[in-house]
Amino acid sequence: MSSLLSVNVGMPKDVAWQGGTVHTGVWKYPVQGPAMVRRLNIDGDGQGDTKGHGGEQRAVLVYQIQSYRHWQRHFGRDDLGYGQFGENLTVDGLTDDEVCIGDRYRIGEAEFEVTQPRVTCYRVGLRFGEPELPALLVSHRRPGFYMRVVREGRVQAGDRIIRTATGPGELSVADTDALLYLPDRDPAKLRLALGIPALSPGWQGSFRELLTAADGSGEVAAPAATGPAWTGFRALRVAEVVPESATVSSIRLASPDGAPLPTARAGQYLTLRIPDAAEPAPVRSYSLSRVPDADGYRISVKGEPHGTVSGYLTTRLRPGAILDVAAPRGDFVLAEGHGPVLLISAGIGLTPVLSMLHELVARRSDREVWWIHGARGPQEHPLAAEAHTLLAALPHTREQVFYSAATAGQRRRAHAADGRLTRDRLIALSVPADATAYVCGPASFMADMQQALTVAGIDPSRIHTELFGALPSINPGLTAQSGGPPHLPLGPSGTGPLVTFARSGISTPLPDSSRSVLELAEACDVPARWSCRTGVCHTCTTPLLSGDIAYSPAPLDPPPDGEVLICCARPGTDIVLDM
Repeated sequence: MSSLLSVNVGMPKDVAWQGGTVHTGVWKYPVQGPAMVRRLNIDGDGQGDTKGHGGEQRAVLVYQIQSYRHWQRHFGRDDLGYGQFGENLTVDGLTDDEVCIGDRYRIGEAEFEVTQPRVTCYRVGLRFGEPELPALLVSHRRPGFYMRVVREGRVQAGDRIIRTATGPGELSVADTDALLYLPDRDPAKLRLALGIPALSPGWQGSFRELLTAADGSGEVAAPAATGPAWTGFRALRVAEVVPESATVSSIRLASPDGAPLPTARAGQYLTLRIPDAAEPAPVRSYSLSRVPDADGYRISVKGEPHGTVSGYLTTRLRPGAILDVAAPRGDFVLAEGHGPVLLISAGIGLTPVLSMLHELVARRSDREVWWIHGARGPQEHPLAAEAHTLLAALPHTREQVFYSAATAGQRRRAHAADGRLTRDRLIALSVPADATAYVCGPASFMADMQQALTVAGIDPSRIHTELFGALPSINPGLTAQSGGPPHLPLGPSGTGPLVTFARSGISTPLPDSSRSVLELAEACDVPARWSCRTGVCHTCTTPLLSGDIAYSPAPLDPPPDGEVLICCARPGTDIVLDM
C-alpha cells in the first residue's frame, strides 16, 4: 500500500546564483501535522515562477522515496531530507513507471488527478547542488509528476494513498516524459497522449507540434523547417547597388561565377559578414526585399546614424565587392491559403512584406491583399512606387499609408493619412477577421499591431511577426536583469574561439571562465532563452550560422542540423550564432 511520507511547503525567496538573483519556491520543508490542500496550492506554499510551475494543472508536485534512494546511491550522498527535490508530497510508492496520466488518488480528505510529469527546470539542480540534475531526472526516467486537486481537504504524513480511477490509455509518467524530451518518439504514443483529457494543456500543445512535424514515414521529426541551402558562409558578389531614398539602398547579390543561387522564400533573411566594414568582420542580418530570381538575392538596407555596417553598405559598398553570406533563413514566410492577406509594416520593416507582395504577384494571386504602412513622410518611404505598382497588378487590393511628419501636399500626393499607424487606427480600418497578417517593424509597433489584430477578431495563430533584433529573453525566475544593450564582456579579453552574436552585433573571444556559449551571452547581456541549462528542454535552441561546437554535457536529444543548444555548447572553432 502506498503512503504519504511527508507534506512539504515553502514560500518563494531570492537566492544568489551566478552573480544574479533567482526568485524561487524550490526550497520546500516538511510540515508537522495536517496541511490544507486547495485548488491551486497547499496552505503555506508558493511558486516563484508561475509560468512554469503552479496553477490548477500543477497544484501539487509528487516525488517518491524510491527515487530518493536511487539518487543517494548515484551521488553517494546521505544528506537528503524530504522536500529536497522541490516536491510537495514525498510518497512511498507511486513510481513514475507505474503511475499513469489521468490516474486519480485519494490521500486523506483530498483527491487528486495526475496531469503531467515534472517540468525540467534548472532550479531543482540549484537546490540539490548538482547543475546536471534536470537532465539526469529525464535520462534516468525519474522525473516525478504534478497533480491537480479534484477535491480539497487535509492531508498529513502517514495517510494511505488509494487509487480511485485509472487514466485512459495507461500512459505512464515516465513514458510521457520521454515522449517530450527523448529521441525516437512513437507517433502512436503521441496520439494516445492527446486522447487523455487529464493531460495538461501545455503538454498537449507540445505533443500536437511534434505530431504536426511528423514526416511521411510516420516517424516524428524534429519541429524544425527545412535546413539552410548551404552551411556556413559563402562568397557572393555585389551585382548592383541602387539608392532608393536618401538613407536606403537596395543591394543585389549574385554568385561570383554567374551560377543560379538556391531558391529562397519571400520574407526570409540573409546574414552578411562584411570584412571591409570593421575588424573583426561585423555580422548583420537583412531581409530579402524581393522574391529571389535568376538575378540573385536583393536586400534593402537603411543607413542608421552611427551605424558602422549600415553606413558602409549604403555609402561605400560598390558593385564587384565580395561579401560573405549565410544561406536564407527564417520562418516569417507567406503561408498557402485563399483568405485575405494583411501586409503591415513601419519604416524599413516593409522589406520582408514587400517580398511577399512580389510573391503574390508572381503567383497571380486572386486573394484580397491589404497593404498597410507607416512612415514619417515620402523621404523616408523607400520603395513606395514599387509597392504601388505591384498592388496595381493584383485584382483585389487595398492600400493604406500613414505619414506622421509630412505636409498636407505630400500626404495628398501619396494618398496618405495623417498621423502614425497606431493600434486604434488599425482597428478603425475594419480589417477582415478571417485574414492572415504579417507584421514587421519596431518591437513596440509589432506589439501594438498584434493587440489590434486580436481585438479585430483575427486568430492569434494567424498573426505573424518578424523581429531582426535579438529575441526577447526567456530566463525563468531570474530577477534584476540589466535590460541594457548588449556589450563586450567585462574584464580581460578571452583567448578562446571568436563567438559572434549576429542579431546583437557582438563579436568576442570566448573567455576562459565561460563554461558555455550561454554563459558568454549572459556576460554580454545578449538576450538569451533557456530553462533547464542541461540540454533537455530545447528552449535555448539557436541557429548556428557557421563554425563547430562541442557539448558538455551531451544533450539527451540533439537539435536538428544547423542548430545548437547554447546552454551546454562550447565553440570548437570561431562560430556565428543567430542571436
